[in-house]
Amino acid sequence: MEIGQHIAALDGDGRLLLDAARASGLDACVPTCPGWRVRDLLAHVHYVHRWATAYVAGALTEMVPEPDETELLAGAPPDHALLASVEEGHLALVRALAGAPADVRCWTFLPAPSPLAMWARRQAHETAIHRVDAELAAGRSPAAFDPGFAADGVDELLFGFLGRAQPPAEEEEEEEEGVLGTIGLEASDRPERWNLRLMTDRVETTHAITGCELQVRATAADIYLLLWNRPPLSEPDITGAVDLLDAWHERIRVSWS
Repeated sequence: MEIGQHIAALDGDGRLLLDAARASGLDACVPTCPGWRVRDLLAHVHYVHRWATAYVAGALTEMVPEPDETELLAGAPPDHALLASVEEGHLALVRALAGAPADVRCWTFLPAPSPLAMWARRQAHETAIHRVDAELAAGRSPAAFDPGFAADGVDELLFGFLGRAQPPAEEEEEEEEGVLGTIGLEASDRPERWNLRLMTDRVETTHAITGCELQVRATAADIYLLLWNRPPLSEPDITGAVDLLDAWHERIRVSWS
């Protein structure tokens, strides 16, 4: 996908997220983010959009210390100002990305053709997944994803985030490295295929599927949501070692940096 397409997706999904949050109210529970209410989801998005804008608009080349999630949520605007502030931050991010020079130099944390490409892609998918969270909190069926955008999101997760070494959980630190199993993902509406080798400490991914223990065939959007631990929009065709999906949900951890 092109940078402009990611920015357009960020713009559209941010607007849908805000619309769903207004419909649900700040006290509504977010079923896909246990323990969170909509105000917590908005506080998270409020911070992340401003965090990304600072790097792009300020051309910051060094990582700035980040608050932990508790501090982040506590530092959000009060309820009466929260929605307006999130909307302001979202628009500022869209403008910063759209107005940044193609060769802007700033800190990044995922592989990409350029810093601008990384930030546009990351914020598009960050906002898309949280848009789904907001819609589910409002009792809505999530709006459909373009198949190409969803496939791009799968690639970003598997080859970007999970292309990096994943730190083990504390209780697993002494566990020997090993292969938990292999998962084949086939998009029913796109040409993409993904082969996941799920290890105790990482995930190895290729685009070829050969003899996987678990096979999943679904739309690109449903694969995208499934891998981000969100409910798919329709019923995927799943055969084989279904317990590997539980292993995925329990072990995969995504960090910003």
